[in-house]
Amino acid sequence: MTRTVKLAAALVALAASTTFAQTPPSTPAAVQNGSTVSLEYTLKDEGGQVLDTNRGSAPLVFVQGQQQIISGLERELVGMRPGEEKKVVVAPEDGGYGPVVPGAQQEVPKDAVPKEGQKVGTQLMARTGSGEARPVTVKEVKETTVVVDFNHPLAGKTLNFDVKIKDIKAAEAR
Repeated sequence: MTRTVKLAAALVALAASTTFAQTPPSTPAAVQNGSTVSLEYTLKDEGGQVLDTNRGSAPLVFVQGQQQIISGLERELVGMRPGEEKKVVVAPEDGGYGPVVPGAQQEVPKDAVPKEGQKVGTQLMARTGSGEARPVTVKEVKETTVVVDFNHPLAGKTLNFDVKIKDIKAAEAR
């Protein structure tokens, strides 16, 4: 019995002399270059009309700093954490799709455009010489040609985003 008492006393003494460090609560990762970000967004024009949204569906997932989204939006997400929401306004010349370039139109043979796309205002996807897909808009349909506009459909427009960070995976150490 004395042996049990001595063992208990030793354990109490050990416990009394031991300090237990509390682990501070971890802070969620913030958006930084290399982070994989899951983003919920709604894009509106200057009049408040919704142009695009992914609310209620899968988030947009991209790697911060890899130019996978427009630079004006990417810049404003730095430092945000999961659950945070923000309104972001992106001017065309400040990280948006740029100003409208009047000379960015070209006539192409009518037979190079699908019949259903030969209507003014139709948006089509064209391939550049390097094979990159690029949106174009039909501006005019002539007898043997179609005039297409190579400006992005959102060129010249101020973009209004409502964003929410859903998740962040920290950049991997290299």
